[in-house]
Amino acid sequence: MTHARAFDRPTVYRIRIKGHLDAARSGWFGDLAITWPGADETLLVGIVADQSALHGLLARIRDLGLPLVGVQRVEPDPDPGVATYPVLPPKNTEDIDEAQHT
Repeated sequence: MTHARAFDRPTVYRIRIKGHLDAARSGWFGDLAITWPGADETLLVGIVADQSALHGLLARIRDLGLPLVGVQRVEPDPDPGVATYPVLPPKNTEDIDEAQHT
């Protein structure tokens, strides 16, 4: 059984919602990265402070009327020398062009 305090610390989450969340509303989700992996899908990824903060994010999604598709807790890598934060694609094509030329 997992001790309840294990979930009461900063953890990386992936939150997938149906619909396209525009950039104007990205401020609702703090420092979470927002990407659009599909035509009718939005993915929020980032560090969430604790369970209370996670429930607050889920309440915002509900308040926007966006259907929640899934919530995934990203487990830390057992090797402390390996980064555990998920790598996301750039938010726009200008970032891709700059990355290819550096």
